[in-house]
Amino acid sequence: MAAVEDTLPADAAAALIAEPDGRWAVELHFARRPDLARLRGLVKKVAGPKAARALWSASVAPRDWVEASLEGLQPVAAGRFVVHGAHDRARVPANAIRVEVEAALAFGTGHHGTTRGCLLALDALAKGGRRRAPARATLDLGTGSGVLAMAAAKLWRRRVLASDIDPPVVRIARSNVRHNGVAPWITVVEANGVTAARMRARGGYDLVLANILLAPLKRLAAPMRRLLAPGARVILSGLLPSQANAALAAYRAHGLVLARRIDLDGWTTLVMFLPNAYHAPSANNHRGTIR
Repeated sequence: MAAVEDTLPADAAAALIAEPDGRWAVELHFARRPDLARLRGLVKKVAGPKAARALWSASVAPRDWVEASLEGLQPVAAGRFVVHGAHDRARVPANAIRVEVEAALAFGTGHHGTTRGCLLALDALAKGGRRRAPARATLDLGTGSGVLAMAAAKLWRRRVLASDIDPPVVRIARSNVRHNGVAPWITVVEANGVTAARMRARGGYDLVLANILLAPLKRLAAPMRRLLAPGARVILSGLLPSQANAALAAYRAHGLVLARRIDLDGWTTLVMFLPNAYHAPSANNHRGTIR
């Protein structure tokens, strides 16, 4: 799957699906019809001719995937967080940090292992005391429904910039932010990666959340590094366990250090941090120095 992800255009997405017979299938979603001959060649190289011959495509009508995924699902707890719909308000413990999200055309309801892993990482950071709290600002890249941005805002009541590439998703995230009463702290913008002028924060971000996919995470490593304040924490997810080392290598190359790894429901979340003093490698010294 990683080999396919690295070749996808920015408006495409990949998903690994467990089949009832125990096998795995890869689904690719494109905004426009892809070059099937090129895809077959790639699949043949990675998985062999039989898999390449089995490749097929079809047009699909717009569907509310989150509503479909929520059928029969219960409120989800991740540390002190509980992500729930309006119909489950009475079932949420009084001492929980509530994040209410209704079914909508946006990803990130808390039920997925990647979102839950990020929420657990946030909860652990908050328990680390004031030195772990973002003193300046938080950036949530690929915010989806806005769950992670809202969780960070509810924890620390500090400024959060949440971005997504999809205009309908941005509108939904803004609605969720207002509904959860955290609009004073969160700004939701439409942006691709970290290119928007509004991405820069005075002094840099000391917490970045990126729950996306391996390929964009690798592309973001260098530009994200330029946005970080000394001592910043970065939470990366949307990774299969087999992809964790590739993500780690991309961010370690820019001076970040692994603080924690969370494996949950077949997905991996990485918590990394930027040491307060990091010296990039020079022409005469190919190793970074961390003090």
